[in-house]
Amino acid sequence: MKTHLTQLLATAAKTIAPEMADLSIVLERPKSADHGDFATNLALVLAKPLKQNPRMIATQIIDALPASEYIAKTEIAGAGFINFFLNPQSKQVVIKEVLKAGNQYGRNNNGNQQKVQVEFVSANPTGPLHVGHGRGAAVGDCLARLLDANGWDVTREFYYNDAGAQIDNLTVSVLARCKGISTEHESFPENGYRGEYINDIAAAFLAKHTVVADDIEVTASGDINDLESMRAFSVAYLRHEQDLDLKAFQIKFDVFSLESALYKNGKVEETVQALIKSGHTYEENDALWLKTTDFGDDKDRVMRKTDGGYTYFVPDVAYHAEKWERGFVRVINEQGADHHSTITRVRAGLQALDIGIPQGWPDYVLHQMVTVMRGGEEVKLSKRAGSYVTLRDLIEEVGCDATRYFLAARRADSQLVFDIDLARSQSNDNPVYYIQYAHARICSVLGQWGGETGNLIHTDLTPLNNAHETALMQRLGEYPEIVANAATDLAPHAIANYLKELASDLHSYYNEYKFLIDDEALKLARLSLIHATQQVLKNGLDLLGVEARQKM
Repeated sequence: MKTHLTQLLATAAKTIAPEMADLSIVLERPKSADHGDFATNLALVLAKPLKQNPRMIATQIIDALPASEYIAKTEIAGAGFINFFLNPQSKQVVIKEVLKAGNQYGRNNNGNQQKVQVEFVSANPTGPLHVGHGRGAAVGDCLARLLDANGWDVTREFYYNDAGAQIDNLTVSVLARCKGISTEHESFPENGYRGEYINDIAAAFLAKHTVVADDIEVTASGDINDLESMRAFSVAYLRHEQDLDLKAFQIKFDVFSLESALYKNGKVEETVQALIKSGHTYEENDALWLKTTDFGDDKDRVMRKTDGGYTYFVPDVAYHAEKWERGFVRVINEQGADHHSTITRVRAGLQALDIGIPQGWPDYVLHQMVTVMRGGEEVKLSKRAGSYVTLRDLIEEVGCDATRYFLAARRADSQLVFDIDLARSQSNDNPVYYIQYAHARICSVLGQWGGETGNLIHTDLTPLNNAHETALMQRLGEYPEIVANAATDLAPHAIANYLKELASDLHSYYNEYKFLIDDEALKLARLSLIHATQQVLKNGLDLLGVEARQKM
């Protein structure tokens, strides 16, 4: 309906101000029902260029509006706002729209099938995925689902930082356990990893096990003097473990990339030479520097250290240059807030390459920390990981659905408290239970009815006129805009918030009225409404990767 009204206003504006093409028209829902169903400030926007009183312009707009069967009346309010009052038929039409579109309701082609890559999780292969990785996984996957729903050609990518000091620490940690050195012994590496999973890797290495991770298969040599074999096996073992974590979280990736591959295929060195050629580097104190201050950084950054090794942002620049070469119009990196400092220098490096990459590319969504609570106390340790709560711990405690919902349901840039007791509870206080219960309630009613739901699209909807029905229909009509805005704002939590509101409307309606009644016309109309609600609940839950349960 909002689209319909926008089109009417665009036609009217063209009539009175033909020179103002591409006019942005804003329609909002008034806070009070006394002010109508929608309101626009279009007359106030046109007042200055037309040099007329806004209320006079509002009158002209109303007079120029094409006829519509859905508008009951219009009013001019305040300085020149136009309020639209819609008739019941206009609100009922959304039911047929939902039932006709089905799973496609709310989807659009705003992205025009342009290529977008969403990189998320991208954990170091040094241990199980922790709850921070879990939040990144939930937010990143929801972003990918949202972009797909908005007509983008989406690629999901996981980038393994499998080179550098952290991998050295992993190798010597496994070596120590292979030698039987306990984590409490003074000879255990100071920066080593101490979780029980290190014992598992050591035992598997000594037993000459074979592990498969994505595109690689590695067999351990079992020789504690063969550190290269130990390194390769340890990384593959943890990649496999992380694959299992992601599978339990119902997340699939299209592409896995390795930092080590960027060195092996010469991409890092190629990028360094390109930056030198661009004239944006200099040498000082036996180090190679990038003039990141040329691109908005507060100081220049070291690229190559005095020992000849590259700093961590250099392979990041090489990796993102490679993304650009793969044809991604847009790239979105979902990462932890600790990556904030890398944004400017990565973008600076990409600009310095002078290969046509737009300023501000790539986009970033940074999530804040997660605090896990149980019984009013913070949970800090995992027996398996040794020093942090793992994603698998949460999934085993509360299930995949609750874990996904809770980790995605708040703004990514806000800190999150994950209450295990709340996530486990089967009560209205648990938002994911509340939403799934709304869907299950509808399934129950439709099951008791036993009719053919496909025929409900032909139902006469005129009996739907009470306040609960009007509110529910209005909420259903908001869904496409919610989906579009959530993608624009990179804000999957908006979907979670909408679903809570929709579930609340449904529960209020369910508690107030009966559906399987003797009045056949009214019964079918109400069943049509809740069937449409069922569909939108399912569509929204799909965007969050949460099951639309038929029974609770």
